[in-house]
Amino acid sequence: MNAPAGLPRQRKPDWIRVKAPTSHGYAETRKLMRSLNLATVCEEAACPNIGECWTKKHATVMILGDTCTRACAFCNVKTGMPRALDPLEPEHVAAAAAELGLEHIVVTSVDRDDLPDGGASQFVKVIQALRRNTPTTTIEILTPDFRNKSEAAVEAIVEAGPDVYNHNLETVPRLYPTIRPGARYYASLRLLESVKRHDPHIFTKSGVMVGLGEQRLEVHQVMDDMRSADVDFLTMGQYLQPTSRHAKVEEFVTPQAFDAYAAIARAKGFLLVAASPLTRSSYHAGDDFKAMQRNREAKLAREGANAAA
Repeated sequence: MNAPAGLPRQRKPDWIRVKAPTSHGYAETRKLMRSLNLATVCEEAACPNIGECWTKKHATVMILGDTCTRACAFCNVKTGMPRALDPLEPEHVAAAAAELGLEHIVVTSVDRDDLPDGGASQFVKVIQALRRNTPTTTIEILTPDFRNKSEAAVEAIVEAGPDVYNHNLETVPRLYPTIRPGARYYASLRLLESVKRHDPHIFTKSGVMVGLGEQRLEVHQVMDDMRSADVDFLTMGQYLQPTSRHAKVEEFVTPQAFDAYAAIARAKGFLLVAASPLTRSSYHAGDDFKAMQRNREAKLAREGANAAA
């Protein structure tokens, strides 16, 4: 599965090449994150969009530290035994949101299988700190699966009231043993179902990577599974190999193939679909949140009109 150490990775096609970040806005965002001792998934996961997003002062904060207790084959976040939780982290996240003037913030985390609640209480504290300090900022969270403790974790987080709850399925079920060995596909689906069961009004979101060796019909089945769990928003992007130690890219999916996937997903009933080579979970998240709100309002209006007819 993995490319031998030392061998060059595949040459990226023109449609996914990006420029190295050099802007003043990028430097200012990086300086702020360091001053508040905050990690970002933008850096830790080597996101290709970091230059564009940080220039606009949009950053995805990664809470619960920078060390993950799992070792997924696609992920560039370091693995090991994490440090103790930072009690100041929630207030630092809120301070960053205020300093950056964020209308919408995305908060994600590493997996913390070492904690009794998987880190759910820290998500709750971050949401509460944001509500106190930046009450007009809409909040999107991207959580791990809270293995073996998801029901209580989801209940606590939903009670705190995020605007969007994101949990990524990442890939098709067949590839879980090699790509996401610490997780279980149907457990992740149940987590997404649980969010809607606790609060049907919270937008739910999930993402997949392509280019890992999945088959087209397998991706279509993942879409159907997401819709069965009442997921509102599907994101789909190209997997990029972070290092030679990670799973190799089996295919660079063309923009035309992404467009075809997006058309199928829209036909299956998602409120919103973002599918392109450079799409990532939090890419353009604020604009996408507003689009989801508009699309839900339009859908409810159509349903009301049909019921009255």
